[in-house]
Amino acid sequence: MITKTALITGASTGIGKELATIHASKGGNLVIVARNKSKLNQLKTNLEKQYNIKVIVIAKDLSNLNAPQEIYNEIKQQGIEIDYLINNAGFGALGKFHELDLARQIEMINLNVTSLTALTHLFLPEFVKRNSGKILNTSSTASFMPGPLQAVYFATKAYVTFFSNALSEELHDTNITVTNLMPGATESEFGATSGMDKTEMFTKTATAYSVALDGYNGMLKGKIDVISGLTLSQKIMMAFIPFMPKKMVLKQVRKMQEVK
Repeated sequence: MITKTALITGASTGIGKELATIHASKGGNLVIVARNKSKLNQLKTNLEKQYNIKVIVIAKDLSNLNAPQEIYNEIKQQGIEIDYLINNAGFGALGKFHELDLARQIEMINLNVTSLTALTHLFLPEFVKRNSGKILNTSSTASFMPGPLQAVYFATKAYVTFFSNALSEELHDTNITVTNLMPGATESEFGATSGMDKTEMFTKTATAYSVALDGYNGMLKGKIDVISGLTLSQKIMMAFIPFMPKKMVLKQVRKMQEVK
């Protein structure tokens, strides 16, 4: 049984909710973060009852730049030591960049990139000081390529992948690991929120549980990258992307993201 405490962002639905459930099922305590307090409280009630563990709820909007420091302060005030930092929160938006709302795009960068970076910077020094801890960042297979019709989202996920991989090497001489989870299309609120559920890319989706389990197990093993939820044809496409002309890749990705 695991007695570690995990901080999970984006824990109210989808992959984050499944990650929380998996960790709780192994006996681990939780700090769960998302905007929707009622969903978090329901998850807290269910997990504490089923697994006899402790769950702390922190309702915060991580697109707000003050949120990471507020979360960190609240955790410190409660005397909680975080063993696993799981940066899972994120969202996308479908459409041509110049036609999409700018404020929404900036919120996406704040959530997907800035808050993830800030939370990592706040907790990592403590991990280093005690020479233990694990970080799991949810990126995406989108990080392998540019994403016409989701230009900002794909770019943010490329940041998450390269940031995570760089930290992994910086920490090579410690007992701390940084794992980068790269899901393909996954059953979650993300599809509906971004509009991706109406595209070819979301024709076949993996379950949030299967992706979460792959990511969680990969984190425990200290893997650098975990790719999850791809169909055979998607795996073949990913393998060939580095060898394809960029113009061809861009055209293919655009077609896959056009609303049917």
